[in-house]
Amino acid sequence: MDTNVVFAGSEEIDWGGGRAEDGKTMNKTKTLSSNVHTGLPNPLTDPVKCSLIKGDYLYFHYGCDGHDDRGWGCGYRTVQTMASWLSRNCVTLNDKHRAPPSLPEIQQALVTMGDKPGSFSCSREWIGTCEASLVLDCFYDVPCKLVHVRGGGAELEHVAVEELHRHFEKHGSPVMMGGDRDNSSKGVVGVCTGDNGSYLLVVDPHYYGGPLEKTELQKRGWVAWKRVSSLDQSSFYNLCMPQTANKGT
Repeated sequence: MDTNVVFAGSEEIDWGGGRAEDGKTMNKTKTLSSNVHTGLPNPLTDPVKCSLIKGDYLYFHYGCDGHDDRGWGCGYRTVQTMASWLSRNCVTLNDKHRAPPSLPEIQQALVTMGDKPGSFSCSREWIGTCEASLVLDCFYDVPCKLVHVRGGGAELEHVAVEELHRHFEKHGSPVMMGGDRDNSSKGVVGVCTGDNGSYLLVVDPHYYGGPLEKTELQKRGWVAWKRVSSLDQSSFYNLCMPQTANKGT
């Protein structure tokens, strides 16, 4: 695939010189697809309630900057997707729309603020929702609400789903979700509830390859509605929710 092609609904990214050197790399992609959930039909024909993200964002995924971060970088990519939303929909104290930070910038920020030791920079250490909240507050002056959801269908269906409905209705920003047994980071951009359970609209950062149109990403399942009951019922989950009310333009 020609990585220089620019799809409708995509945006060119200037990665600058911040790419970490880390063994294998793929061709540096200068385009990222935007709003990759749009056009995906609701999972229920007659839902009781559906709540979705408000505003534009870019889809960050493994290797999109030429850095092969497969196996450990999913949390960083979800943070970058969230940052892209903040840069477009939320004005910081400095009134500047800052581009999403690179992986090295995220790691260095965590070292500088004292959350991680110096050896964390240029490492392959993963990050979770707690680190995500620190990074987004550092770069965008946006605090995040962290919600801990114990494992089990009842907790996920009630606590997580209700929190997500409230979040999208009030704040409209993407959410990061991760757990212990299920420790794969997920971007959540919507929730849909019916009489027999709920679905999460998941933007999965684990895709590795050149840019794809959103219809192809949806076809391959990288952007999809996932039944809450399909989540690991023995894993706890944490939600990182940027608190952006009254900050938008």
